[in-house]
This record gives sequence, C-alpha cells and structure tokens, in this order.
Amino acid sequence: MTGRGLAEVANPSALFLSDRDAPAPGSAVFAGIEGTRPVLVEFQALVAPSSLAQPRRSVLGWDAGRLAMILAVLEARAGIPFAGLDVYLNTAGGMRVTEPAADLAVAAALLSAREDVAVPRETVIFGEISLSGSLRPVAQAENRLKEAAKLGFTSAIAPAKTKPGAIRGMRLDAKADLAAFVGEIFGAG
Repeated sequence: MTGRGLAEVANPSALFLSDRDAPAPGSAVFAGIEGTRPVLVEFQALVAPSSLAQPRRSVLGWDAGRLAMILAVLEARAGIPFAGLDVYLNTAGGMRVTEPAADLAVAAALLSAREDVAVPRETVIFGEISLSGSLRPVAQAENRLKEAAKLGFTSAIAPAKTKPGAIRGMRLDAKADLAAFVGEIFGAG
C-alpha cells in the first residue's frame, strides 16, 4: 500500500528476506509454498543461557508446539540438548509459516544460533522432520528450488528423497536424517 493506492510487489520473497550481505549465526532461509506460489522466508533464532528454572521459549510466525517437537527430536535423535537455554524464534517480515516443510530450516536456524556457526548465505533449506529423526520429502520441491535459483541462491539442503528436476545453477545437498544433517553441516551431535 502506497500513498497512491495498491502497488504491485514484483518479488514477494524479497519482502521476507532481511539484509543478507553477510551470513549471521541463527539465520536460515526456508523455501516455502504460500498457496500456490513459492516464497522464501528467513527464520531467525537466538539461543542463550537461561537463569530460569524453566527456560523461555518464544515464537513469532511459527507454531510453538512444532518448535517444542523439533527441540525434542534434536535432543533425542541427534544428541543436541537445549535444556537450560532460552530459545527465541522469529520469521523475518512477519510472515506466518504453517507448513511442516519448514522443520529443517527451523532446526538449521536453532543449531546455527546454538553452535554460533552461520549457514552459508547462498543456501536454502526445506524438509519435514519426523519423530524418528528421518527427513521426509515435501511437495513442489522443484518450484521451491526454481524460486531460490531465481533469487541467486546456489545450493539447497533437503531430504534425500527429494526429486528436484534439473535446476540450472542449483546444487542439492540431500540428507537422509537429522543426525546426518547435524553432523555434516554443524559438526555437532
């Protein structure tokens, strides 16, 4: 909305990506689908020591129950504890993300913040995490990857059974489970 009325937004994904000049710990870009359109959204996480008996869990733009599940799976299946740590999670730009395909990007943002290691700036992430710690492929992988490539991203991390099609300039790093993702990307677990 402008002073002259509604104005077309040529690239909605740009609205949900913050200043991404330098990679920052706690940030991960999710290649999502909103309705029928692929949209890239940045998840931001902060993990800090807690002085409280019950550490704080604050979430904006995503489901708090899903965050609790991801934290439990990270601890049980990948050996990464979040006990005694406050966890803050936010979606940049105020977008509300509801699809389970965001699980892996949220885990990446949390681990990036916890380990103080930035996810490479040119990488997008998507995939559903099961309670067993395996990574499940998601619908419309090719559309997600095309949108990411259009915005200059050159690599993607996704579940092993993802069928990406041929996307020029995009490298797919397929992971079978959460433990492999944690070990290879963050050297933790």
